[in-house]
Amino acid sequence: MGKSNTKIVEVAAAVLQKSDGTFLLAQRPPGKIWAGYWEFPGGKIEAGESARDALVRELREELGIDVVTAYPWIMRVYIYPHATVRLNFFRVTEWSGEMHPHEGQQFSWQRATEVTVTPVLPANSPVLRALELPSLYAISNAAELGVEEFMRRLPVALRNGLRLLQLREKNLPREALRELALRVVALAHASGAKVLLNADVALAQEVGADGVQLTAAQLVACAGRPAVEWCSASCHSAEELRLAEKLGCDFAVLSPVLPTQSHPGAPHLGWESFAAIAVGSSIPVYALGGLKHDDMHTAWQHGAQGIALLRQAW
Repeated sequence: MGKSNTKIVEVAAAVLQKSDGTFLLAQRPPGKIWAGYWEFPGGKIEAGESARDALVRELREELGIDVVTAYPWIMRVYIYPHATVRLNFFRVTEWSGEMHPHEGQQFSWQRATEVTVTPVLPANSPVLRALELPSLYAISNAAELGVEEFMRRLPVALRNGLRLLQLREKNLPREALRELALRVVALAHASGAKVLLNADVALAQEVGADGVQLTAAQLVACAGRPAVEWCSASCHSAEELRLAEKLGCDFAVLSPVLPTQSHPGAPHLGWESFAAIAVGSSIPVYALGGLKHDDMHTAWQHGAQGIALLRQAW
């Protein structure tokens, strides 16, 4: 690595999100390096300044807005020819003031699945993929509900906006699981939702699922990322989350956050330990374990993509 890359430039970056799911990209103005490229608004963190303080300052200077609500999200390191930057991303969901370009740059509201502006700065491409993920990750519970009752409840959840589902039914024989997976995938895809199968890469590929949820044991033993569109991993520690990042997982689930019904008395992370592990992750992290729908904002405040629910999802 050349001398110009030895120092890491700390940057605060904002994903400004409207309630309709669109987010703001800004075009770098003439005269700046990478002029004409599109990026998430933000700027360098000054000495002695927190990432959030830098975010607030930069958005006021660049866009003329005041941040009201900003959640810490993911952190990406990218090596450009001129510098190595560490981008501290925040999801900004509420702001005040009328947005206008103070630096003459162009703005565009975009959707993750259909970005229409080009070129986008290379460091931001993985972030666009992460923005495809919803806040809720539901885990199937046919084991307790029964297969047919679960299949009765699934369409209701899909109509209510469920867009990401893990099929995890470890007690079902493989053929029964295959039949259930085919039904679940068909229903989910008809509603625009993604399905990940727990642990079984071959079955996920066979039934046309969108990906696989690796167990912690698989993660440790995995030599390479499975050949699936979406890959997640179940993590219980900082070490396992680092493995998920290194493997190239798209996101991870970190648990247990709170005491759970299935493992009463077992150790749990608590929100502060969850945040200490999740904040600084380069991939989105869902919080799992003893949570309810009402815990969503708490999860966001502690750096989570959102929450994963088992019983509470249904």
